Amino acid sequence: MMMSPRVRNGVVETPSPSPHFNSSVAVHKLRRFNILIVVFRFASFCFSLASAIFMFTNSRSGDDLPQWHHFDAFRFVAVAGAIVALYSLFEVGASVWEISRGATVFPEVVQVWFDFGHDQVFAYMLLSAGSAGTSLVRTLREMDTCKVNNSFCVQSDISIAFGFAGFMFLGFSSLLSGFRVVSFIINGSRFHV
Repeated sequence: MMMSPRVRNGVVETPSPSPHFNSSVAVHKLRRFNILIVVFRFASFCFSLASAIFMFTNSRSGDDLPQWHHFDAFRFVAVAGAIVALYSLFEVGASVWEISRGATVFPEVVQVWFDFGHDQVFAYMLLSAGSAGTSLVRTLREMDTCKVNNSFCVQSDISIAFGFAGFMFLGFSSLLSGFRVVSFIINGSRFHV
């Protein structure tokens, strides 16, 4: 709708429409969307941190007992969980910043692609670490290592399961950040409203 110019004190004023008008319903939808992203990222943080902690503490005293750091796949699970936990914590902070301040940490175009790209990379890293860890645990079960020290294998299974749960929530975050990328490409803004 075109607004008509006004004359005030002999000066013609042309009111310009607000380029980012949002109804209260749209603002509430956007807030719910951002809170959903925070929830998924926080869940990813919790599960990834739990995965790393369970793997880092999966050691028993004794020279003949297996240690997590003796196996490459278990090192990968531990380090991947720790890296994703740090990344997810940063993203939770960035999302809370965005909700509270109404602006992104980085410029909008950088933030949109940063979130989407890193979500993808770290989700696949968690998935591959979990797959490598699962394969190793199956091999250890076949070699009767788990019969000698069952708690080592159980704790490894728990760590890997937490890693897969972290992957799931990071995957959900990736879907939402992908939606933001598409919205940015179509609308020029990360918001779909």
